[in-house]
Amino acid sequence: MRKHYIDNIRWITVVIVVIYHVFYMYNAEGVLGGVGRITDLEVQYYDIFQYLVYPWFMPVLFLIAGISSKIYLDSHTDKEFVRTRTTKLLVPSTIGLFVFWFIQGYINMHIGEAFSDLSGMNIPKPVIYLIMVASGIGILWFVHVLWIFSVILVLIKKIEKGKLLEIGKKTPLWMIPLFFFPIWGAGQILNTPVISVYRFGFYFVFFILGYFVFSHDEVIEKLKKFAVPAIVLGVLLCVSFSVYFFIIKGGLNYADVPVNRGPWFAACAYFGSLAMLLGMARFGDHNTGFTSWMAKHSWGLYMFHYLGISSVGYFIAKPGLLPPPACYILSLLAGFLFSYGLYAIISRIPFFRWAILGIKKKKEK
Repeated sequence: MRKHYIDNIRWITVVIVVIYHVFYMYNAEGVLGGVGRITDLEVQYYDIFQYLVYPWFMPVLFLIAGISSKIYLDSHTDKEFVRTRTTKLLVPSTIGLFVFWFIQGYINMHIGEAFSDLSGMNIPKPVIYLIMVASGIGILWFVHVLWIFSVILVLIKKIEKGKLLEIGKKTPLWMIPLFFFPIWGAGQILNTPVISVYRFGFYFVFFILGYFVFSHDEVIEKLKKFAVPAIVLGVLLCVSFSVYFFIIKGGLNYADVPVNRGPWFAACAYFGSLAMLLGMARFGDHNTGFTSWMAKHSWGLYMFHYLGISSVGYFIAKPGLLPPPACYILSLLAGFLFSYGLYAIISRIPFFRWAILGIKKKKEK
């Protein structure tokens, strides 16, 4: 039986990612990558939304990716798993960069005024194109990391031969809170020095816990009874984290050191993810026409949303063509409309649906 709560977690989280990126595009906290402040407000109080969701929304996606990997491998071979993950993840994040995502790089470079910095250097156009390709990675970092984790998982499976899965199935309730400590510890290692989103150790623990522990119905059924306390704890942690770092510390950068290496960030990431997982397992394990449609289009929404948001940021917000409130609203609309429109078009074009979206056949399975 399909676990609808997994589908619902995925599309709801992606919607939160879209909303986050709208605020991120015009943030006033010094988090690099967007247009930056476009208002005359001394404090953009709504920026606190970024602090509320950033610690946990990507960890929960890695957590359910681990769960989904277990579900897939229950009925497929390791070779099929690697092949499908390579098509779905590696192809769009490598070949797709040269075919399409350099467009995102073009916009990112204009937002960051990189072309102005390069204008007097007489750099050959092919080199400029390669720079645009590298600059177009953007949200594809998640796809890169997830493919690496998938390959590592197959290697681990060959070594552990199902023994860790059996241990994970019997995980006692008292051990669940203790997983915070390996998550916090892993957050200190395998972090890339410049691009802070590549946190291999931190996200790998979530992925592995999803596969070996939270993929088991036996574990989820026991934990569902504590869904409400888990939600309360997750909300309290994230709200207090937001108040402290946004209000008390004056908007300290939540996406970089020292904040993202601290125990408070790790606690928000883990217990916030648990709140989403258990809350949806207990209250959101259902399917309607709307939720089914959103689930089927969540991949397209994730892949294309930032292109729409950043396009509005560069062409409209940066030159000040519209008032700030209109830019925020238009960016949000573009995030959804670009995504669903491009997904509907590109998923029907033979070569491009493979290169950009990792869809091998016309009808996505």
